[in-house]
Amino acid sequence: MEPSELRRAVEAGRATASELGLRVDEVVVVHNSDRVALRLLPCDVLARVAPPGQLAGSEFEVEVARRLTEVDAPVAELDPRVEPRVYVRDAFAVSLWTYCEPVGSEIAPADYADAFLRHHAALRRIDLDAPHFTDRVAAALREVNDRERSPELPDSDRALLSDTLGGLSTVAKTGEQLLHGEPHPGNLLNTRRGPLFVDLATCCRGPIEFDLAHAPEEVGKHYPGADHALIHRCRALNWAMFSAWRWRREDQMPDRDHWRAAGLDHVRAALDRCGPG
Repeated sequence: MEPSELRRAVEAGRATASELGLRVDEVVVVHNSDRVALRLLPCDVLARVAPPGQLAGSEFEVEVARRLTEVDAPVAELDPRVEPRVYVRDAFAVSLWTYCEPVGSEIAPADYADAFLRHHAALRRIDLDAPHFTDRVAAALREVNDRERSPELPDSDRALLSDTLGGLSTVAKTGEQLLHGEPHPGNLLNTRRGPLFVDLATCCRGPIEFDLAHAPEEVGKHYPGADHALIHRCRALNWAMFSAWRWRREDQMPDRDHWRAAGLDHVRAALDRCGPG
């Protein structure tokens, strides 16, 4: 978020928690992107604040979290001291979560895979109307194919992303289930309770390899029955989507120029790993 919007988002998160009886003397910005994550102290709540227009996504995330908590999934939980719902203040959508203090550093590949196995098993136990991963691919493809939405994308790179997104969007036809959607290392926290998945708004349907492709490459080797060729294809697809978002005219990711170039490099490297077909 831009500085002016961030100030309003911080105030929305602080005021929402305070009005619900939670003490807030200090607000720490944990993450600032399209949404902002705030640590509220001393109540030790994580407030996730989404800008106007993202109410539906926040409500979906809260519903996913509520259902997964009921089946003991390895996910971050909503704060039990307040009603588990989205609060709207100054047009911002605010949800309140239990703050999980990160411990240690990198999660070992075997532990990452174990968290996946438990999370996927829990996802199979809930009934949820979620989009298909190809809906996300189609949205990225629209950004790439519309020069007004991505005016700075060079023609050769536009063709690369368009071909990748269009050619790999049907990577699997069977064996699909509910997925996390974006379980990259930034969305799996190492906590005292063990690894916990966060950012649940990306839940979608697809093959488990789509999730595995977001993790470090070694993780898939510890996941029984994974199709490693499909993981490579999904990894190329994921990097193509990442690159498509970076070339949007309104993208605000920090170090965007770096990630524009790096994303395209990752797409090419992932395509080189793909088998024929």
